[in-house]
Amino acid sequence: MTSLKDRVTATTGARANLWTRNTAIIALMLLLLVVLVGWSASVGQVPIPPAEVFGSVMHHMGFDIGPMPASPVGEATLWEVRFPRIVMGLLVGATLACGGCLMQGVLANPLAEPGVIGVSAGAAVGACVTIVSGGIWASVWGIAGAAFITALITVAMVYALSMRDGSSSPVMLILIGIAVNAFASGIIAFLTFAADTNDREQIVFWQLGSLQGVGWKPVWVVLPIAVVAISASMLLVRRLDLLSLGEISAAALGVPVETVRRFAILLVALLTAAAVAFTGIVLFVGLVVPHVMRLIVGPRHLILLPTSVIGGAIVICAADLGSRTLIDGADIPLGVLTSLVGGPVFFLLLRRSRHAGVGW
Repeated sequence: MTSLKDRVTATTGARANLWTRNTAIIALMLLLLVVLVGWSASVGQVPIPPAEVFGSVMHHMGFDIGPMPASPVGEATLWEVRFPRIVMGLLVGATLACGGCLMQGVLANPLAEPGVIGVSAGAAVGACVTIVSGGIWASVWGIAGAAFITALITVAMVYALSMRDGSSSPVMLILIGIAVNAFASGIIAFLTFAADTNDREQIVFWQLGSLQGVGWKPVWVVLPIAVVAISASMLLVRRLDLLSLGEISAAALGVPVETVRRFAILLVALLTAAAVAFTGIVLFVGLVVPHVMRLIVGPRHLILLPTSVIGGAIVICAADLGSRTLIDGADIPLGVLTSLVGGPVFFLLLRRSRHAGVGW
């Protein structure tokens, strides 16, 4: 028989190996993200070599290292067009993936994603109403503000309707979310029908999602929301692991299930509303990225949540790079690419899990 000392030594060694492996995975993901950011900043209608991109960044940080962009418009292109777009893409990807990871954990349902509780649909209704109403409200900031507010109101309504005897049910949250999404889709369809040609095109384009024309001001609005909400999400990792055992078991282990669920849904609403307010709806990131990360790093949220955040940033950065470069002179909507890639990827994940006999 194996002695207690040998078992403790084996357990400690396994944990050390797991920690080393996860650290290596995070380091590789961060390296890939840096490469993608540099590549995305380099390509476009005004090509800027990576060395000049690096030199420009270093000069802005106060270090006289590397060459500055040789093109007369290179510096302006980097700091007024590409970097705001890249940073916003990183924030959108990180927040959507974080929201998806939280939803799947708190509902114990790997098919859950932020849109299931009506965040995206609510945001779309607010944006569409603002666009159709016209006037001073139909500005970028007016549309973003309306989308953010209606997204939060929709989530609050879904949560309130799912309450029964002082607690909410994951099944009722999902079912009511489906009903609210359907109702919101009807409102959007009616507004699209009633709008004139220009407004109709703007509604369709907003729902497809895009980072085109994003400046620094929206970035400074989304950044603090993303940082605070993602940081707060990390406080839930242990309790999300316990929730995976079931609500009864988690409650027996001291988890305030309803409080955790309420807090997590609030964070998901903030993360998703901030993500879609300025860029429109971007599909599949919150659903697929946590799935892929779960296969790579396992189900523990202490490592799953941060890797999902990084993975989401990688996916949006790569998708935005593709949207700008796949067709010369055209900017493909971001949501189109994430849907075209995310749908088949998710289908393959489902088939792989079924053939491997993995239960959800």
